[in-house]
Amino acid sequence: MTYRIEKDSMGEIKVASDKYWGAQTQRSLLNFNIGNEVFPREFIKAYGIIKYVAAQINNNNNLVSDDIKNVIQEASNEVIKGKYDDQFPLVVWQTGSGTQTNMNFNEVIANIANDKLGNKLGVDSAVHPNDHVNRSQSTNDTFPTAINIASAIQINNNLLPALDNMLEKLNLKCDEFNNIVKIGRTHLQDATPLTLGQEFSGYSKQIENSIISIKNTFKFLLYLPMGGTAVGTGLNAPNNFDVDCAEEIAKITSLPFKTSPNKFESLGCHDSVVEVSGSLRGLAISLNKIANDIRWLGSGPRAGIGEIILPSNEPGSSIMPGKVNPTQCEAVTMVCSQVIGNDATLTFAGASGNFELNVYRPVMAYNILQSIRLLSDVVNSFTNNCIIDIKANEKKIKNNVNKSLMLVTALTPHIGYDKAAKAAKKAHEENSTLKSAILSLGYLKSDEYDEYVDPKKMI
Repeated sequence: MTYRIEKDSMGEIKVASDKYWGAQTQRSLLNFNIGNEVFPREFIKAYGIIKYVAAQINNNNNLVSDDIKNVIQEASNEVIKGKYDDQFPLVVWQTGSGTQTNMNFNEVIANIANDKLGNKLGVDSAVHPNDHVNRSQSTNDTFPTAINIASAIQINNNLLPALDNMLEKLNLKCDEFNNIVKIGRTHLQDATPLTLGQEFSGYSKQIENSIISIKNTFKFLLYLPMGGTAVGTGLNAPNNFDVDCAEEIAKITSLPFKTSPNKFESLGCHDSVVEVSGSLRGLAISLNKIANDIRWLGSGPRAGIGEIILPSNEPGSSIMPGKVNPTQCEAVTMVCSQVIGNDATLTFAGASGNFELNVYRPVMAYNILQSIRLLSDVVNSFTNNCIIDIKANEKKIKNNVNKSLMLVTALTPHIGYDKAAKAAKKAHEENSTLKSAILSLGYLKSDEYDEYVDPKKMI
C-alpha cells in the first residue's frame, strides 16, 4: 500500500493514497478504535445536502468563487447519491460534537473536488476542507442539522407511509371480522363477548394514534440549527445564511424546513430528537401489544387459543416437522425492544448537554435513525407478511364462546349477581354448561335462558 502525507494543525500524518479523507479523519481512525457502528447512508446523504447548499449560499455571498462552488457541489452531489460511502469510515464512538465526522465530510468533498480539478489531494490544493467546504459553518450547527434532515426524510418517506398502509390493512380486517362474535379476555381470563372486528379496531386505533403522535413531533425536526455556527451567535456566517440555507434545503428535500428561531436552544440541546424518539417509543409499545395479542390469538394450532390462523411463511422448527411459528410477531417484538432501548439512550443523551453544546450527538444520530429504519422495515414486514393474510378460525371461536361461563354476566339483571355467580361456580366445578347449571338451580326456564343469553346481543 502506498501513502501520501497529509497535514493539519497537529502536524503530518500518513494517509493511504487511495483514500479521499485527510489528516483529521485519519487521526480519528487511529484514536477511536471503538466498536464498528458507523453512520448510516441516510446520514451521509443529509451531510452531503448540507455541504451542497452551503457552497451555493457562500457563493451567493461572494465567499467562494464560481469554480470552487461548482466543483464542491459536484462532489457533494456524488456523496448524496452514495458514490463515496466507503470514504466515511468513522465510528459513532468519537468526539461528542461529531467534529471528526464533519471534518471527514469536509476532507472527502474537498479532495473529490481537487481530483476533479486535476489537482493533488490534500490541504495545499485549490479546494480547502475548512476554508471552502466548511465555510460559514461549524460542526456544532451542521451535525444537528444533518440529524434533523436525515430523520425527517426517513419519517416522511418511509415510516409514515408504512404506518398508513398498516392502518389501511387493519381497517380492512376490522370490516372482515365485524360479525364474528368471540369471547373477550381480561386478566388473561374469559370475559364478556365482543366481535373479532372490534378487537382489531383497538389495534387500528393504536396505530392511528401513533401516526398522530409522530406527526406532532415531526414538526420539531423541521427547525434547522444551520447558521448558528459555534455557539449560536452565527459568528463567521454572512447575514441570512441560516434562512437561505434552510430555504435551499427545503427545495432539495421537498420538506418545509425553516431556520431555527433560537440557535442557542437548537445547539445546546436536542429536544426535537428526544420528542421524536418518545413518539417512536410509543409506537413500539403499541406494536409490541398488537404483535403479542396476535401471536397469542394464533397460538396452537390445536392446544392453544387458536382463534385466528396466521400465514405459514416458513418452517418453524429444525426438529419438529410441520411446525409453524409466529415469526413476524417475534420480529416485531424484538424491534420494539431495540427501539425502547434506543429511546432510553436518547433520553439520557438529550438530558446531558452542557451550556451551549450537547456532546452526545453521534450516539443520538445513530440511535434515532436506527429506530426509524427498524420501525419502517418491521411495519412493512408485519403488514405484508402477516396482517393481510390473517384468517378467523370461526369454528374455534364459536366453540370458545359456547363454553364460556362469562356469558352469565347477561343474567345478572334478571337473577342478580349472587345467583349468577353461584351458577357459574357450579358449572365450572361440574364441568357442565352454564345453561344446565342455571336450569338445575331452578333460576330460569330454558326459553328464558335462551332469550337472555345471546352473545350477539352482548356486544
